[in-house]
Amino acid sequence: MPHRHNIVLIKMNTGKNVGQLATMRFKWRQSILLLAVILVCISEITGQSCDGQCGETRGTCSCHATCVYLSSGQSCDGQCGETRGTCSCHATCVYLSSGQSCDGQCGETRGTCSCHATCVSLLTCCGDYRQYCLQISPYSGTMMGGSVFSILNATFYPSKQEQLTCRFRGEIETVGYTDGEGRGYCVSPLLFQSGWLPFDVSTDGRNFNSSGEYLSVHPSKMDAAFKVTLVNSTQWQYYGTPNTAGTLRMTWNPSLIGDKDSINIELWGYREVNTSTTDTTWEEELPPLRAEWTYLYSLGKGLANNGSFRFTPKPSEKPYSDWEVGSVRVSSSIYSDGARNVRAVWSGAHALAWHLEEAFRQDSAAWALDRCLAWDVLEKSLPNFLEEVVDCPCTLAQARADTGRFHTDYGCDMEKGSVCTYHPGSVHCVRAVQASPVYRAGQQCCYDSTGAQVLTGDSIGGSTPDRAHDWGSPPYRDPPRIPSLSHWMYDVLTFYYCCLWSDHCQVYFTHRPSSGCRRYTPPTAGAVLGDPHFLTFDGVRYTFNGKGEYYLVLSPDRGLSVQGRTEQVKLENGTLFKATRLSAVAMRERSSDVIEVRQAEQQNQLEVLRNQQVLSFTEQSWMDLHGVFLYSPIPQNVTVMFSSGVGVEVRGREGGAMALTVLLPTDYTNLTQGLLGQMNSDPLDDLLTSLGDVVSPDNTSPEEIFTFGASWKTSNETSLFTYDSKYLLDTYYYVKHDSAFVPAFSVSEDPADPLVGDMLKMCFGEGAQFCKYDTLSTRSLVVGNATLLSFMCHQTLMQDLESVVSCGWLASPRYGEKIGTRYLEGSTVSFTCNSGYVLYGSPERTCLPSGEWTGEEASCISDNVLGVVLGSVFSIATLITMGVMINLHFRKQKRERQERLDGKVIFEQS
Repeated sequence: MPHRHNIVLIKMNTGKNVGQLATMRFKWRQSILLLAVILVCISEITGQSCDGQCGETRGTCSCHATCVYLSSGQSCDGQCGETRGTCSCHATCVYLSSGQSCDGQCGETRGTCSCHATCVSLLTCCGDYRQYCLQISPYSGTMMGGSVFSILNATFYPSKQEQLTCRFRGEIETVGYTDGEGRGYCVSPLLFQSGWLPFDVSTDGRNFNSSGEYLSVHPSKMDAAFKVTLVNSTQWQYYGTPNTAGTLRMTWNPSLIGDKDSINIELWGYREVNTSTTDTTWEEELPPLRAEWTYLYSLGKGLANNGSFRFTPKPSEKPYSDWEVGSVRVSSSIYSDGARNVRAVWSGAHALAWHLEEAFRQDSAAWALDRCLAWDVLEKSLPNFLEEVVDCPCTLAQARADTGRFHTDYGCDMEKGSVCTYHPGSVHCVRAVQASPVYRAGQQCCYDSTGAQVLTGDSIGGSTPDRAHDWGSPPYRDPPRIPSLSHWMYDVLTFYYCCLWSDHCQVYFTHRPSSGCRRYTPPTAGAVLGDPHFLTFDGVRYTFNGKGEYYLVLSPDRGLSVQGRTEQVKLENGTLFKATRLSAVAMRERSSDVIEVRQAEQQNQLEVLRNQQVLSFTEQSWMDLHGVFLYSPIPQNVTVMFSSGVGVEVRGREGGAMALTVLLPTDYTNLTQGLLGQMNSDPLDDLLTSLGDVVSPDNTSPEEIFTFGASWKTSNETSLFTYDSKYLLDTYYYVKHDSAFVPAFSVSEDPADPLVGDMLKMCFGEGAQFCKYDTLSTRSLVVGNATLLSFMCHQTLMQDLESVVSCGWLASPRYGEKIGTRYLEGSTVSFTCNSGYVLYGSPERTCLPSGEWTGEEASCISDNVLGVVLGSVFSIATLITMGVMINLHFRKQKRERQERLDGKVIFEQS
């Protein structure tokens, strides 16, 4: 087509007229025709013509369609997956040439096709979507690195000179590999970070065009099957102390390394180094620190990968013995000693008692006391973080109910047998989900079998705040924000020094005293349940059966939006009833990830989406996301925790209904709108429309309630929902409130209806009206019962969250005992003294509703001291009495003399 190209140039550059253009065309055609005649003549003379021979090979030339490319060297013959000069033999070349490729465009929409995750269900993906927008299995691994994952539904053919390169977080590269079928595999690196992280893949080490996400997991939250298990962990962590010695044993899953490989077993150490060059005292902030994760030495090399190893540890020498926290790594012996970011399996971080210097084994208590006292000096030079950590809930019931701000501490979980190694006497502990605002400290709260808080003032098993939050703090990566490891350095190893390896817990508890609960304020709960019924934050109950997408909670001041989607109820026979139920919830706080929870295809189960992409909880039940945490232990339960302390619980119920609870901290007071009302302790203004009109909750018709609810419909600009099916697009994307749908505002109880008798037996007491409506509207006792269950659960939650008055901790008198460790309203604490001591003060004190204790502080005074004190008091009293009597005597004499003098003067005057 060169003649067309020249015509274009003539038009653009010379401006010649149409006649000249025609002349040029004629000349080009003449030239081409002449050339063709010459070529035909030559071909006929040599006998190498394609005349009637298309598709054949003629001697030294070819009439096959590939001849053009073979002769130019631009052929895919034996070169599939490669790039040939200016053309490509890679599978993606078809889409790249058309401009409809996902090369570097994941998450975007490309013309008539899409590279967004929703394209799979909408059937709109670009042809190379799976090649560039990667899915992996497994999708998670420990943040310590060494986990291998395969890349699904994509093929990679690196050249012989290149290898697969995996790049994490845009900066850390690891060496991957491919199998004979072109499937790619990546090895995760050390990340010092938890949560979803981006990764890219390259076959040439330069172009990282394929991308995906990988979930980096807190080491303690990894399943034991994917870790090195230290058998009899107590022996490992007390090794070298009196009566603890012998052989140590570890186990692992050989397939995690490669069954046929021999293995090396290595010890790695962790520490945090002060990088400051000044002698500043750090009273306002922590010094700049650098994390060091270092290979120390090998415990064994070239060993059989049989999944077990035993050894008798020897004391190490400096500088190795200076490393006191670390992990054991098992990796293939093909790697050099200390090779980083290679396929491996790790133990959990632990105190390296078994590896410490000989001095520790000679006198572990003295060695540990030296460390404890040195830590005491250091801690006094650091900023005081205790004032900014949140107070604990007062009761175990509150702690388990306040799911937006507190979550189970996996080291002491009553759901798993209450194995509380570090907190004897406790049955359950929780941790504050969020780190403190300035120093990123953590809070821990432990409770006994009565539900009372266990305090360090009463027990070594008391809960302790943490200078470094165990779960880390965004953006992680640097001390003291690193998950698990920073916590070990600041809070756990020091506990070993002072409490476990020596008997000086009083030093530790001076810096880590339990927080009380006097400043704790429980959150306020609102709920949506059944078909759908609303229980506002201020206690108003109503039913709104709109069909569409609506604001459940809206707080522009705090950037919070919780939206609900309702769908029409479908009866078991497939017919639609004039009622709706909650089918999905979407939410975001400020710039956090958007979280959506919706009904899954399996009845009663829930599906979770993050930024419109479906999440899987098959490997991990806890996920750290941007500005939000997720917890889903079973497919029917999802808990969402935002950074402000807002909690959202979604439950799947029998019959396909969803139940929703929103928990708001008190700082949301007067800052909420929407279907769950204004949170201000005034139920009269809860039914505030989006236009600012208040509908009275008393004597209001269902039609008025319906109009109020419809006013809170969302818009396309503000909707947080995902529309990844034709049904969702047609039903909700274009219509946020279906004004054509008019619900049945009431249902009749017909005595002749066979369902009514069983319904009345089930639906009674508080919440009966919701139970009855849902039973009759769905013609299902199962659905009605699920609604009643949801209502009862909400009532229990409200009871658990009731405010509790605390009068604060009381100390035991010196030389005496305190009986009672509960310090809440109505509790009584009594005091006794040891033999030879007498109680001074109140023998019993009771916590009043005002938050004050009755009586006076109790003290124990020795009998001898009391005798001396009483004798002294008596002597002083006697002296005072004598002084007073003498003073009165002199005053009397003085008065009598004055009276005689006055009488004499009067006599002389008269």
